[in-house]
Amino acid sequence: MSFFADLAYQFIDGEWRAGSGSWDIIDFNPYDQEKLASITVAGVDQVDAAYRAAERAQRDWALRNPYERRQVTERLLRLIEEHEDEIVEALVLELGGTRIKAEYEVRLAKEFVREAIQLALRPQGRILPSPVDGKENRVYTRPVGVIGVVSPFNFPFLISMKSVAPALALGNAVVIKPNQNTPITGGGLIAKLFQDAGLPAGLLNVLITDIAEIGDALIEHPVPRVISFAGSDKVGRHVASVSAGHFKRVVLELSGNSALIVMDDADVDYAVDAAVFSRFVYQGQVCMAANRVLLDRAVEAEFTEKFVAKVAALRTGDPRDPRTQIGPLINNFQAEALTSLVDRAIAEGATALLRGRTEGNLVEPSVLAGLPADSALHGQELFGPVALLVPFDGEDEAVRIANDTQYGLSGAVHTANVERGARIAQRIETGMVHVNDGTVHDEPQVAFGGEKFSGIGRLNGESTVEAFTTQKWVSIQHGRTSFPL
Repeated sequence: MSFFADLAYQFIDGEWRAGSGSWDIIDFNPYDQEKLASITVAGVDQVDAAYRAAERAQRDWALRNPYERRQVTERLLRLIEEHEDEIVEALVLELGGTRIKAEYEVRLAKEFVREAIQLALRPQGRILPSPVDGKENRVYTRPVGVIGVVSPFNFPFLISMKSVAPALALGNAVVIKPNQNTPITGGGLIAKLFQDAGLPAGLLNVLITDIAEIGDALIEHPVPRVISFAGSDKVGRHVASVSAGHFKRVVLELSGNSALIVMDDADVDYAVDAAVFSRFVYQGQVCMAANRVLLDRAVEAEFTEKFVAKVAALRTGDPRDPRTQIGPLINNFQAEALTSLVDRAIAEGATALLRGRTEGNLVEPSVLAGLPADSALHGQELFGPVALLVPFDGEDEAVRIANDTQYGLSGAVHTANVERGARIAQRIETGMVHVNDGTVHDEPQVAFGGEKFSGIGRLNGESTVEAFTTQKWVSIQHGRTSFPL
């Protein structure tokens, strides 16, 4: 399966089409700047064409036997397994992530497809009693119709698939707009896999475009009833505002500022391993990454010494090299912005226990300590390989610091007493907390989502069914109702 050249098109109503927009997106390898593809963006006319095709196709799809929908998803899984090595290679090239990261993404995506296979048969109707004599209440679970999916660059294959596969299995149609940094692995590749799996034309469409070309047409269009968006909280707020104005449901997975808390009784060596992974997996470009590592003063010195030594040993370089652990950031803008944030932190009084160099898109890890408590950087998402070490005295202060942010996506607590960890986890204002583990986790059956500015709604398992279906009440009067008028 050849990816970049063959899939560098819009996919609308089962056809690969050139974009109708006025400029091209250039898809670069973030490590060596090799040009992978050039794609003319979709115009507003193609947004309408994609949604109208989805609307037409969905009517019949919703009436299909759910076992038939399940068969398409089963074939999809087999295709992913057959082409797994090629998909991994494409992710390494387009994202600049290491092979280990790409393999993890594909492995987890397969688990979500397996869950989607089961979800095809999950919606069930109910018969409910009525206080009215002779009346029967039936509640049907129906697909919502058409869903717009906007996916990010950091896990494009996984995050697109975790909305697209269950949405289709549940009887919906989908229009994907992948991030312009990952148009193939987040969009075209997924369309090709579903096409080869036998999905009828029109049910899945891919629009590679940008707000500079289409404005808010993707959200304002009258056809989609749900918008599933993953990305920054800044863009997410806009998506939520526009969607609300058009009475659309939203599922938003947004930015994070997770804290990994190391208590005084923690296994320090294990906590170091968890913190290094949680902060530096995929160069720290993960919404669930541990931006802040909170350390009880009883373990601060030991943890800091071991953590800095482990981070200093991480190898930065070509993500295609199996020895590489830190690859490039997604583009030069992100690399320069992160470097400026480190400079700002040091100017504000932080100490650089480890200061990485920036060469092009490669940003070596940095570890900062002593950042003044009033610095705005404590509450900001650092989307890259920079760790903040923050000491605390006791459980209450740890919870206060962890909650002192506008975000609330993930978190972790390390302690020898798991019930103590669970108690602390209950006090942290996030959608997810992991005791004696890392902050970066996603599982197909467990509700995934954030609090505060980290998002609205949940996905995975039953949460996905709720997000992508609606309920219809049909009452049947077997006798005769006595009307007062």
